[in-house]
Amino acid sequence: MSVVTPFPGPRDRQEVAAFDRIELQRILDLYGRMVAAGHWRDYGMSFSPEVAVFAAFRRTAERPEVRIEKRPRLRLKQGAYALVSEHGAVLKRGHDLANVLAPLERRLMRLVGED
Repeated sequence: MSVVTPFPGPRDRQEVAAFDRIELQRILDLYGRMVAAGHWRDYGMSFSPEVAVFAAFRRTAERPEVRIEKRPRLRLKQGAYALVSEHGAVLKRGHDLANVLAPLERRLMRLVGED
């Protein structure tokens, strides 16, 4: 006759790695300052069960210049946050997002100071 499909319950949902509001605010603040300095033009975000990624692009059609990754499973080991270069090399990894973003903050100071 008719088939009743059960509504998914809380146990059926899969956890997804994500940035919380404070982390995302800090990342978007840095992104806005890099755009104002003329260095970045676009960004993309990706969320999966293992990793949340914020990617910043110089141009839309290229690979991202940097990726900021959050891997919650590594929070007790190497640190949940990682700054990954365009070529896939891990530039910085740690437990604190501010320390991981420090190389980008220093680059921003040089970009603004070059005027």
